[in-house]
Amino acid sequence: MLLHLQTWPEVEAYLKKSTAIIIPIGSTEQHGPNGLVGTDAICGEAVGRKLGERTGTLVAPTIAVGMAQHHLGFPGSMTLRPSTLIAVVKDNVESLARHGFTHFYFVNGHGGNVAPFSAAFSEIYAEASLMRASNRPAVRCRLRNWYETAGVKAISRELYGDQEGSHATPSEVSLTWAVYPETQKPMKMSPEVAPRGEFTDANDYRRNFPDGRIGSNPGLSSIEAGKRLWEAAVSDLAGDLAAFVKMPA
Repeated sequence: MLLHLQTWPEVEAYLKKSTAIIIPIGSTEQHGPNGLVGTDAICGEAVGRKLGERTGTLVAPTIAVGMAQHHLGFPGSMTLRPSTLIAVVKDNVESLARHGFTHFYFVNGHGGNVAPFSAAFSEIYAEASLMRASNRPAVRCRLRNWYETAGVKAISRELYGDQEGSHATPSEVSLTWAVYPETQKPMKMSPEVAPRGEFTDANDYRRNFPDGRIGSNPGLSSIEAGKRLWEAAVSDLAGDLAAFVKMPA
């Protein structure tokens, strides 16, 4: 069930049964020579929506632009400042909490979002603590990276080994191809495995990783692998979500 495809009476009826909601999050940034700019948002949304279908949980609109300042050296990349992303997360949670939602399960597709989301959750909980004497409802938030579940990691090791890397990975590119088969761009990488290392700002990133990849070989990507990874992520997260919604807010 997608929130934006419901009417307000339907949302009101849902809240009588459940106060949990899934919010997919990602990023809009370069993903190497054959990865889509929307890879992180596509992956988060695909996993989040299928998770919602499987568990009967309402799914909010995807937060598709994240914290990706280091990718701005590549055309098409977009970013929010960390402070802006924190505000976006807080406003999304507080808007929905006003209607009675209490459990917010974020399905994440971008590593750069982790620190801002941790800060956002801390801000949300701090405000709740400071205003506990009011009628403000309590909420609980959880962030899960789809690419770090046990099942996904096992498939990644099996198929790609040390060629998975950390950005523009064959796992995430494969998943996007499974979602949008018409976008697949098979190609041989040069070098096959990209360099690894550190970076600071966008210029430093582009200088160190000229084609956008970090330690990865997305030339190994395939639709078949993407389907396996997609199913593994949803299966792993379904159990985690079930345990999460049982926790008191």
